[in-house]
Amino acid sequence: MPNNPINTVVFVTGAFVSSTCWDAWKAYFENQGYTCYAPAHPHKEGAAAALRSEHPHSAIAHNSLTSVVASYAAFIRQLPEKPILIGHSFGGLIVQLLLQQDLGAAGVAIHSVPPQGVLTLKWSFFRSVTPALGLFTSLKKTYLMSFQHWQYTFTNGLDGTTQRATYEQLVVPESKKMARGALTKEARVDFARPHAPLLFVAGSTDHIMPASLNYSNYQRYANYNESITDYKEFAGRNHLVLGLPTWRESADFVLDWLGRTAGTPAPARRRTAEPHA
Repeated sequence: MPNNPINTVVFVTGAFVSSTCWDAWKAYFENQGYTCYAPAHPHKEGAAAALRSEHPHSAIAHNSLTSVVASYAAFIRQLPEKPILIGHSFGGLIVQLLLQQDLGAAGVAIHSVPPQGVLTLKWSFFRSVTPALGLFTSLKKTYLMSFQHWQYTFTNGLDGTTQRATYEQLVVPESKKMARGALTKEARVDFARPHAPLLFVAGSTDHIMPASLNYSNYQRYANYNESITDYKEFAGRNHLVLGLPTWRESADFVLDWLGRTAGTPAPARRRTAEPHA
């Protein structure tokens, strides 16, 4: 059984991919005694290939950041206890927004999209995110990441066979409205507000969400005398972190952190960090 008082986990999926990206993590956490859920974003239920067949006229196009956060909030409120929230990429931002609503007992933001006002000047970030914003294109149509962009944005450094297999397995259409929401007040976080324990996990080779951007997000929290906020960077992790051969090392670190941290009452210890590269 988990060695902390919370045994429910909600995995929060990011943009561009199916919620099946959590399958291995969900099974692994369940084997550790947690009750786990990985709900899909609205209109994203079903196999990735089937969802791709509906592009560009998918109902997914109607999703906004606010509506997706609201769907997770509604799911969480019907659970018997306040859960641990673990999000990847856009899911990491959603975790921050849900913690701000006091809907999580602890949060983990893995290679997270940052809230409004947290930016980086790294070229890889702009090259990765700009197509998804769909500037000067209709918000009524979804964005579908190309295989070439998947190679650069999610799976850089991996062999071509793995890149193709993961693309076919995971990639789904995305709402440009939701992507743009990260730049607006929909993604605003009150960094001074006390919050449940929060861990940021970053990867040194992530193109779309560079480690330095995750570190900047972490550093914005100014309430370290009241709330636990931690940061961990792993070497050699790209944005496909959940499905890399090293995923279990990342999961074990999260499990250990939760065992030491989840349910810790205020006043909390000061935050700790490992400097980014």
